[in-house]
Amino acid sequence: MTKKILIFGATGSVGSSLAKLVKDSSMDAHLIGKNEGEISNLKDQTGFSYSIADVTDPNFIETIDKDLGGSEISGVAYCVGSIDLKPLNLVSKKDYLKSFELNLFPIVEIVKKFKDNLKKNKSSVVLFSTVAVKQGFPNHSIISPVKASLEGLTVSLAAELAPNVRVNCIAPSLSKSKMAGKILSNPKIAEGIAKQHPLKRVGEGNDSAALAKFLLSDESSWITGQIIGVDGGRSNVG
Repeated sequence: MTKKILIFGATGSVGSSLAKLVKDSSMDAHLIGKNEGEISNLKDQTGFSYSIADVTDPNFIETIDKDLGGSEISGVAYCVGSIDLKPLNLVSKKDYLKSFELNLFPIVEIVKKFKDNLKKNKSSVVLFSTVAVKQGFPNHSIISPVKASLEGLTVSLAAELAPNVRVNCIAPSLSKSKMAGKILSNPKIAEGIAKQHPLKRVGEGNDSAALAKFLLSDESSWITGQIIGVDGGRSNVG
């Protein structure tokens, strides 16, 4: 039976790049996204099966499970995220709950649902955090602690699911994407952000996708519980 990698957020910059890299490596995948037109277009490019599902919908797991039709799962890439930026005096409890409902809670449900399948196939789970957990930035008091929780979940799951499932997390800096479009649409702001990175450019979806593909493959079979920066050196290099 075909083994598939589940790619959540498949129509985003990282998710779509990962889907294309997975296709080129002859692995199979199942694409998950909210926008049917974008998912259908990516399906045409890759030939992968897909589900139209919103991870904040209480029934999203049932939709995906039905669409999979009994396919075996060999990996999960949760490429879903948000950029929740507000000054502290405007932050509310509702903001935190909304961010958790997108960035953390669905991961728990996904792993619970497919845990036995993942263990059976000695699978890999790849999650996404942010450089802002390690390096403080203004107006990040929502997303930074939420993603920090995700990093904690990464190491907890890596311990609980070992030795049969590997769990790792990628922590990118700001990259070109639909989410970052408003920030990077101003050329002067984009140039300024690029200069804040030792490698002097803003990230691309493929930068994180390439690492995700490696972590999903057997080539990384002795790597688990790691938080790996793909951030142009921003977190560690002055």
